[in-house]
Amino acid sequence: MKHSSRPTAQTGAAPELTSDLQPLMNRLQTESEPFALATVVRTISVTAAKAGAKAVIAKDGSIVGGWIGGGCARAAVIKAAKAALDDGETRLISIQPEDLLADLGVEAGEEREGVQFARNMCPSKGTMDIFVEPVLPRPNLVICGASPVAIALSKQAPTIGFDVTVSAPAEELTAFPGTPKRIDGYDLDPLGNAETYILVSTQGRGDLAALEGALAVSARHIGFVGSRRKIAALKDKLREKGVKEEALERIEGPAGLDLGAITPEEIALSILAELLVIRRKDQRQTNVEFI
Repeated sequence: MKHSSRPTAQTGAAPELTSDLQPLMNRLQTESEPFALATVVRTISVTAAKAGAKAVIAKDGSIVGGWIGGGCARAAVIKAAKAALDDGETRLISIQPEDLLADLGVEAGEEREGVQFARNMCPSKGTMDIFVEPVLPRPNLVICGASPVAIALSKQAPTIGFDVTVSAPAEELTAFPGTPKRIDGYDLDPLGNAETYILVSTQGRGDLAALEGALAVSARHIGFVGSRRKIAALKDKLREKGVKEEALERIEGPAGLDLGAITPEEIALSILAELLVIRRKDQRQTNVEFI
């Protein structure tokens, strides 16, 4: 949820103390707002900002706190921050005058040994090295249902970096005493800004309602705990209710990798293994096959 009290973009304002940024960063993390932290790590010659200067950059590229200098650095840093927020990778930017870039044999926009180079067009002709670190919300695993697998998932998912939201009828939510985020029923909207994964493990109690709730929101993955035959039958019922084919294709199952799992805890582990593969697939190569 966004609040009107969010800081406005900086336009050459005086530098803020680094300590002033911590409450802002804490609030953005609490609200699951992604941001990038840019830190000046080195300067050579005359530059507006000095080593240690920091800025908080929102996903839209606006500087919402701190200060890292004027327009000489801002464009390159904002571009790097947006890229970092897109792929989750850090960036090291070296902003240098054109003659120094030529001495190094690099051009503006080129990357070498992990350093991205940009041209400093300001009269100061100084050099600034800026480290850009993305701070992304923890992914949210929404668990629909109160089956033994769902309960096991709610306990295991936080250990590999997922925040957990459980969704079930009120009388079933008592099965999750240690889970702070709960939804009475299967109306999942809104879920916040974090990347969302949904796992439906209702075991015959509200299957259709849970799947309809899952399809109504934006999620990177919707998994269903059940046999292929059961999934096919539920999709047929959803078609009869007018759900489009492209929406039905979002439902994947049976959930989990084929690990030979038998117990609820083992099945939950296989599901989390699958979610981890999905979550990391853009970051590294994997040969793991889905069942």
